[in-house]
Amino acid sequence: MSIQPFLAITLIGLGTFAALGAEAQRPNIVFIMTDDHAAHAISAYGSKVNQTPHMDRLGREGMRFDRAFVVNSICTPSRATLLTGKYSHLNGTPVFNRFDGSQPTVAKMLQAAGYHTGMVGKWHLGSDPTGFDHWIILPGQGVYNNPAFITARGWQTNQGYVTDVITDMGIEFIERRPKDKPFFLMLHHKAPHREWTPTEKHRAIFANRTIPEPSTLRDDYSTRADALRENEQTIARDLTRRDLKLTPPPELKPPNRMAWLNEKPMQVEIVLNGEKRTLSGDALVKWKYQRYMQDYLACVQSVDDNIGRLLDWLDARGLAANTVVIYTTDNGFFLGDHGMYDKRFMYEESLRIPLLVRWPGVIKPGSVSDALVLNLDFPETFLEIAGMKAPKEMQGRSFVPLLRGREPRTWRESFYYRYYHDPGHHNTRAHYGVRTETHKLIYYWKKDQWEMFDLVHDPNELRNLYHDPAQQRTVTKLKAELARLKKQVRDDDAYANELPPDGVDREPPRRDVAQSPPGA
Repeated sequence: MSIQPFLAITLIGLGTFAALGAEAQRPNIVFIMTDDHAAHAISAYGSKVNQTPHMDRLGREGMRFDRAFVVNSICTPSRATLLTGKYSHLNGTPVFNRFDGSQPTVAKMLQAAGYHTGMVGKWHLGSDPTGFDHWIILPGQGVYNNPAFITARGWQTNQGYVTDVITDMGIEFIERRPKDKPFFLMLHHKAPHREWTPTEKHRAIFANRTIPEPSTLRDDYSTRADALRENEQTIARDLTRRDLKLTPPPELKPPNRMAWLNEKPMQVEIVLNGEKRTLSGDALVKWKYQRYMQDYLACVQSVDDNIGRLLDWLDARGLAANTVVIYTTDNGFFLGDHGMYDKRFMYEESLRIPLLVRWPGVIKPGSVSDALVLNLDFPETFLEIAGMKAPKEMQGRSFVPLLRGREPRTWRESFYYRYYHDPGHHNTRAHYGVRTETHKLIYYWKKDQWEMFDLVHDPNELRNLYHDPAQQRTVTKLKAELARLKKQVRDDDAYANELPPDGVDREPPRRDVAQSPPGA
C-alpha cells in the first residue's frame, strides 16, 4: 500500500472525526487477547469445566459471537492477520517467521488519525512493534513468573505473575494517556499458553476438582485422514513431564534435568491418599487429562479475575461509557477434544474463538450473533468504530453493523482457511479448506487426502463423508466454493512448498527457568 492511499484514508478519518465534534466522542478501544483460550472454557459459552464471571459480564452487557473463527489457527500468523486485515499469504507471515513491521497496519492508521496507541504484553511477531506510541512486550513466549519485557528503551524485569503484571501495565498506559486523545490499547496476555503455570491461589481452586472429560477424548480417528493419526499433540502420548508438573529426581543435574522434564512418559508414579501408585494405559490418560485441565483452567481464571479488575477500574474512572471492550484469543484450543491439546487443525475446537464485545449505548445488552465472523475482520471493525474507512487491500469486513443489531443481507456464508506449518511443531499436516454454515471441507494437499463433515448432524466431526457416494453432490459444491474463495482471497499457493524460515525472537538473559518449547 503506497503512502498516498494511506494518507487519504487518514484524512477521511480525520474529516469524520471533525464532523463528530469533540475528541471525547471518539470511542476508546481496549482489545484484550489471550493465547490459546478455547471458547468452551468460558461459562458464557456453556462451559462444563469452569466459570468465568467477568468474561460473562462482557457478554451480558454487550454481545456474544457464537460463530467467530480464525483463518490460520496458530499464534504468529493470527497476530499478523489482526494487524493487517490480510491472509497469511499476503501479509507474509504464514508460520513463525518475522513480521514485516513496515507494512500498513491498523495501529498505524489509528495513530495517524489521532488515537493514542499502545501494545502491552505478548507480541510474538519477531520484530519490534510499529504504529504504537507506547509498547512493552514479552520476549518470545515469555514466562509466567517474574517476566522480562522488551521496551523501546531496553530490557526490564517485573516481579509478580505475568497476567497481573500485564494488566497493571495496561491500566498504567490508560492512566498516563494524553487526556485530549482517544486511546487504542492492545492488551495481550500470555495465559493460558503452555506450560500452563498458574498462581498458587488459582491452582488451589482446581487442585481437588474432577474435570468432566470430553466425549471425544478417546477418539480412534476412524474414517479421518492420516493427519490425525500422525499428529503429536495428544493427551495420551505427547504431554511432557514439565507439562504435567512432575518433579525431577534430586540427583539429576542440568542438562539431564532438562532432558528428563522434556520426556513424554508412558508410565508415572504418583502418591494417592498416602499410597504410591504406578499409572499406565487408560488410567494414565485420565490422570494426564486432569493435570492438564486443572492447570489450564487455573490460568484462565487468573485472566478472568484481571478482566474484572480492569472493568472495575474503567468504571471507577468514568471511562466505561465511551470505551469499547473486546475480548478474544489468537486461536482456538483442544481441551482433550479428539484426544488432543494445542490447535492448528481446522476442526471446530481449534478453529473457533470466543468473541465478546461491550459498547455501551450501541450494543443491546445480552445480544447474541450467529453470523460468521473472522479474526480477519478485526482491523476493519476497529477503523469503523473510530469513524474511519478501511483500505481496499484489507480482506475482512467490519462487523460494526452486527454490533448495532443489523446483519447485512450480503454477510458471508462461508470462509477460507489455510494452515502451512508442515513439517512443524506437533507434526500437524498442512491443509486448507472451506467452512460454510452447515458443512466443512478440508484438503491435506501434501498427502492428497480430503475430509468432509456435516456440522449439523455431526458437530463433533467424527464421520468423514468425503467418500460416501450419497454425499458426492455436496462434495462437488463444496469444492467449487473452496476454489471460488481461494481465488477471491488471491491465494496462489505462495507458501505451499517453501516456507520462510522461522523467526528468532529475542530472548532474555539466561535464567534458571523452564522455558516452553519454541513455537509450542
